[in-house]
Amino acid sequence: MKKIKKLEGEGNHYSVPKLYAINSIKKQTEDEYLLRFDVPLEHEPAQFIQVSLLGHGEAPISICSFQDEYFEMSIRAVGNLTRKLCALKKGDKVGLRGPYGKGYPMESLKGNNVLVIGGGCGVAPMRSAIQYLERHRSDFGDVALYFGYRNPKEVLFAEDFNKWKKTFRVHVTVDKAPKSWKGEVGLITELLQKDSFDNTNKVAFVCGPPVMIKFVIALLKERGFNDDQIFLSHERMMKCATGMCGHCMIEGVYTCKDGPVFRYDGVKDLHG
Repeated sequence: MKKIKKLEGEGNHYSVPKLYAINSIKKQTEDEYLLRFDVPLEHEPAQFIQVSLLGHGEAPISICSFQDEYFEMSIRAVGNLTRKLCALKKGDKVGLRGPYGKGYPMESLKGNNVLVIGGGCGVAPMRSAIQYLERHRSDFGDVALYFGYRNPKEVLFAEDFNKWKKTFRVHVTVDKAPKSWKGEVGLITELLQKDSFDNTNKVAFVCGPPVMIKFVIALLKERGFNDDQIFLSHERMMKCATGMCGHCMIEGVYTCKDGPVFRYDGVKDLHG
């Protein structure tokens, strides 16, 4: 099946949305839903799509899959638009345009060992990179996944873990948990500190809350990681996807155009 390059109809330079039907919608947590569209789409891991509903607005949502015949998005119901999106059913149509932004430069990173470090909703854009690594397993060395969540009820993509464990090293922790939880408990930095990895032939993908990113970067630097070995995925303040509104500009850097994936040496001044 031939992939399409853009999810958009005829329009001006900035494109207009085109309507696509939801092929499945699955509740993952209390407020997180996985939407699937059976549309073959060319994209880089961690690029995003502008999703709209007439009368309710538009929002950027990361692509959280890397497949030939479909793509998926994980949406958290936290505002008017996202709550409306998560209340939709199979067959309902939404406006889509994209993909936009810069994803992980997977081609240029071949031959490296990979650390994937995600916290909370930050795991979603990384899932596309993980599926890419699955499909191109022989192109990379050791792959270790580190996921941190606030509690067991907020764990995303749990159904993927057993499959990933067959190919990668998978580590999952939660900040707090009941006695019934059988896994690790503690911050993701504590999880990382238990592993004796160094920076040899490695790259690290990091996505999560700003405070998590700050401490994970500090730990990676302690382990000898250079700035060009660290890649950050940001989604803060994005709105129009074209850089025209300036909503996501921070000190001259546009998250939507220059990111959402950045190599750390290009944005480290933004992280203090």
